[in-house]
Amino acid sequence: MRVKTFRGSSTATVFAEIKAEFGDSAVILSNKSVEESGRKIHEIMVGVEGQEAPVQAQATRDDIIGDAMNNIPEWNQEWNQIKGHMMALLKPQMNLSLLAPRQRLALEYLEREGVEGKVIMSLFHELRQDPSKAILPVLETIAPVCPFDNKNWPQKFHALAGPHGVGKTSTIIRLALREKKANPGARICVASADQGQGKGRLVLRHYADLSGLEFRDLGTREDFATLMGESHNFDKVFIDLPGLSATAELDAWLGVCGLNGACDLAVHLVMNPYFAPAQYTAFLKKYKSVKLKSLIWTKLDESCTYGALVNMSHESGLPVSLLSYGSGLRNSLKSAVAKDFWRLIFKHQLPENEKIEFAKAV
Repeated sequence: MRVKTFRGSSTATVFAEIKAEFGDSAVILSNKSVEESGRKIHEIMVGVEGQEAPVQAQATRDDIIGDAMNNIPEWNQEWNQIKGHMMALLKPQMNLSLLAPRQRLALEYLEREGVEGKVIMSLFHELRQDPSKAILPVLETIAPVCPFDNKNWPQKFHALAGPHGVGKTSTIIRLALREKKANPGARICVASADQGQGKGRLVLRHYADLSGLEFRDLGTREDFATLMGESHNFDKVFIDLPGLSATAELDAWLGVCGLNGACDLAVHLVMNPYFAPAQYTAFLKKYKSVKLKSLIWTKLDESCTYGALVNMSHESGLPVSLLSYGSGLRNSLKSAVAKDFWRLIFKHQLPENEKIEFAKAV
């Protein structure tokens, strides 16, 4: 990691310099003010992925070859193209007449719903061996669900990751209020690690104040260490992670913040159902981590098809833990269970609501 310290007469000036040099990829490591010759100086240390800037030297033959190789499109893109051509060749060999009528209708529906060809092919090979086999048990192995509750998810720290705008902040508020309603005596903390210009941090603090929740602002590695140190004061801690820049990856970001160790943390990837397939693939690469444990789907009421839910589970191997829909805090969150998940896929029926009595929670 490259570490650099910026100094200036005001924090706004320093942040402008950081943004001009590193964009949104810098992680704040420390932020302090010092007195020098009677003047107040603001000093911010940031870390950026990659090694220290190398000393300029004459390019060698290996350097030139390395630069050329770095400009070649990523191998995973080429492999995705190869897989696409293979699926196009294999699909004519997928004789659906070998299946029972109900199996064939189910596969045809899933294909129209946007389920990818490789998933359809896996289902076909599994079902053709037994025309009497029901399709739901097979689907449940491809797209498992694991309800978000204390039994299945006993970790104290739960962090929500994902791109900007997917609904991480509102989901954390809903989760915290639900936990407070279920366990009125629970000590709950909500924390924001998003130090950008968005309003999510202010919204989270506002609802924490209204609902009697503890709030923590996480801007540096020291802030995370302090929160971990006082974890004995809380039963649950929900952390709102920032959307990562184009070059940043979750595993490296967690490492910078000291969260890649043995801390009692589960990270959940928050997704919407209407991204393009290439975006889902890019998100899975960006947010890959040993701490990543489940998928949370939000804004389900805004989508016309739900094939992406099956595709993402198949590609990631992660279970779905939460389903969220609607813009309000009430009646808009449900722990994922198999019957609700597959009713959503096959019938476009949103789950029955888990009512959150906000007035009582406050």
